[in-house]
Amino acid sequence: MAEHLLKKYSSAVPRYTSYPTAPHFHEGIGTGEYAAWLQALDSQNRLSLYIHIPYCDRLCWFCACHTKHTLRYEPIASYLKALRSEIEAVAGLVAPSVQVTAVHFGGGSPTMLKPEDLIELMGHLRSVFSFAHDAEISVEIDPNDVDEGRYDALAEIGMTRASIGVQDFDLKVQTTINRMQSFEQTQSVVDAVRARGAHSVNCDVLYGLPHQTLDTLRATIEKIVSLSPDRVALFGYAHVPWMKKHQTMIPQQALPDVLARYRQMKTAAEMLVEAGYEAIGIDHFARPGDTLALAVKEGELRRNFQGYTDDSADALIGLGASAIGKLPQGYVQNMVATGEYERMADAEGLCVVRGIALSAEDRVRAFVIERIMCDFALDLSALTALYGELALPAIEEAKLFAAGDRDGLVHLEADHFALTETGKPFARSIAATFDTYLSNGRGRHSLAV
Repeated sequence: MAEHLLKKYSSAVPRYTSYPTAPHFHEGIGTGEYAAWLQALDSQNRLSLYIHIPYCDRLCWFCACHTKHTLRYEPIASYLKALRSEIEAVAGLVAPSVQVTAVHFGGGSPTMLKPEDLIELMGHLRSVFSFAHDAEISVEIDPNDVDEGRYDALAEIGMTRASIGVQDFDLKVQTTINRMQSFEQTQSVVDAVRARGAHSVNCDVLYGLPHQTLDTLRATIEKIVSLSPDRVALFGYAHVPWMKKHQTMIPQQALPDVLARYRQMKTAAEMLVEAGYEAIGIDHFARPGDTLALAVKEGELRRNFQGYTDDSADALIGLGASAIGKLPQGYVQNMVATGEYERMADAEGLCVVRGIALSAEDRVRAFVIERIMCDFALDLSALTALYGELALPAIEEAKLFAAGDRDGLVHLEADHFALTETGKPFARSIAATFDTYLSNGRGRHSLAV
């Protein structure tokens, strides 16, 4: 790819796991609005739950998640007490017939929980929500946390999908990002969760890390492929030290430039495809029979705060400090600070402090951006059928973009707006042209490639 295209279209833009994006949430949405939105859920709606555990026993310097370091269990025990209070408050506002079809434990590190606490937490969720018999239970796993007792607890809660952070197996890279984790250690986790019934394993890999080279990344991808994960998420490292101060521990001069990042991404992607994985959107890969790959074929791939998903739930409820939820009316986010979150949970149950109600225009543009991110294409006639005259401004913008495209990024034929092979790496930048919030300057973002 021409270097000038990378420089031109690799500006910092959102990842578009939501629209509008989180920097545009505001304090005008609080517990009152959230309670009303929960009560308005239809009895036939399906729910997806996200449970945030904001603690780690080591702080990885590359991480941009809402988490904190602790070597003591007392803060976690106190947090779990508050989390149970929030769970009860939220469940009390949801119609009993609303079924939970998916649960995702994220962090932080959910596997820091003691086995008995993880089992109790899942039991509490099942006691206050109605669960579908085939609900997916996903858990993010730090290989440094798990032992036989925790493996057994994961099996007991019914974990169906394990997500294992790898990042990179090169020792120099690991040392620089403070994430020591051997291949053998990772392999033992994969074997253990599969032996206990997990039908799907995902591995997260990063490119654009300090001291990372094409050779070190190739070696990592070869080892990943040897584990035969069902899915691989290939993310570009987001260097955002203005948001996460611990990222200042990473030497800026050790980071690859935009061109090197692109070559790393392309090399890793080609290796995964050659190994039999299907490319999913901009950064996921899946075995052909995986539900994520099937969702692509059926036009049902979606985006949420975990990235690409085949989760078709009508609402996502975020539980825990900083957790974000999406309901038909809009987005909500809980208090980020764990101490304040615990105070709110203990006092009133609900902990939402910001969010945004979706306007009619937001819904149109959310659809446009999600389809570009998921399908690399947009059916303009389908957009019109869904939104009528409200779709006209976005359709006109798509036509203008295609007419003014001198770099071969998109192709417009009849009512089909599609990204070319040249344009696909820049899907985030192309989607950003439909984002009416970007111009107000709120929020800083990571590189688009």
